[in-house]
Amino acid sequence: MLKLLITRNLPESVIEKARSEFDVTYRDSPEVMSYDEMVQSLQAYDLVLPTLGDAYSADVFGAVEAPRTKLLANFGVGYNHIDVAAAAKAGVAVSNTPGAVTDATADIALMLMLMTSRRAGQGERLVRKGDWDGWHPVQMLGLHMSGKTLGIVGMGRIGQAIAQRAHFGFGMAIKYVNRSQKDVSFPAEQVADLHALAQAVDILVVAVPGGGETRHMINAEVLSAMQPHAHLVNIARGDVVNEADLIAALRDGAIAGAGLDVYEFEPKVPQALIDMENVTLLPHLGTAALEVREDMGRMAVVNLIAFAKGQPLPNAVT
Repeated sequence: MLKLLITRNLPESVIEKARSEFDVTYRDSPEVMSYDEMVQSLQAYDLVLPTLGDAYSADVFGAVEAPRTKLLANFGVGYNHIDVAAAAKAGVAVSNTPGAVTDATADIALMLMLMTSRRAGQGERLVRKGDWDGWHPVQMLGLHMSGKTLGIVGMGRIGQAIAQRAHFGFGMAIKYVNRSQKDVSFPAEQVADLHALAQAVDILVVAVPGGGETRHMINAEVLSAMQPHAHLVNIARGDVVNEADLIAALRDGAIAGAGLDVYEFEPKVPQALIDMENVTLLPHLGTAALEVREDMGRMAVVNLIAFAKGQPLPNAVT
């Protein structure tokens, strides 16, 4: 049997399935792999199932002359923690788990849209602190989301799922930027550029993949184009948003609020964001439902089994 390393703690059903197919070493820990552990993994295992935070960088691949590992079957749709060019050069394939995460991530986006628009986090903190003195007509007035205009940055699977929920559930008009036009089952206008999109919407949701091409895509220029009553939501990757620019925009009142599930230097969250009442902060909950994580794990194992059988990877990245 091929030797497989599972780098982090996963749902037990996923581990059982993997053990039925491979000689598994299970690193049952929430902690990310160290540089030395990653180098050793490429030398000692035929297959590795890593996940977010296990930074298989060019330096890691460069430290191993001829990797024994032939596939990194990533647990998750995002794979910007893996240098795929360096992996390909070293003869290591990479796969991911798209599809399984779409609905759960879209649900989190809608939750953040509502929470930041209606000041839900601030309201809950008020109640928990015992500072709420009862209802009155102008208390904690927020943005009424129904019927507003939603901007989607990246109209892939997740972007489309967010837009569908927003349009059919809340009657929102949809505008988007994407490299190509999308044929969708609801009215949606493709906008020429990100700056124009930012100017035109009440809520801007970021749903692009991570990586060098999208790093700091949301910056001071984009944020300054947004309307003062508008909100930013990020469920993509933390470094797509320039966090320092976002903090400045929130402090200066350039935008009304933000809902964040991911952070530029995750898990570090700037104290400035923590201190702001107009920011909703979640601990990367995008796919945090048991059945979703099980689906992700099963998809990763399916990629591993296909590789072991010499079949094309169902979800190849490289």
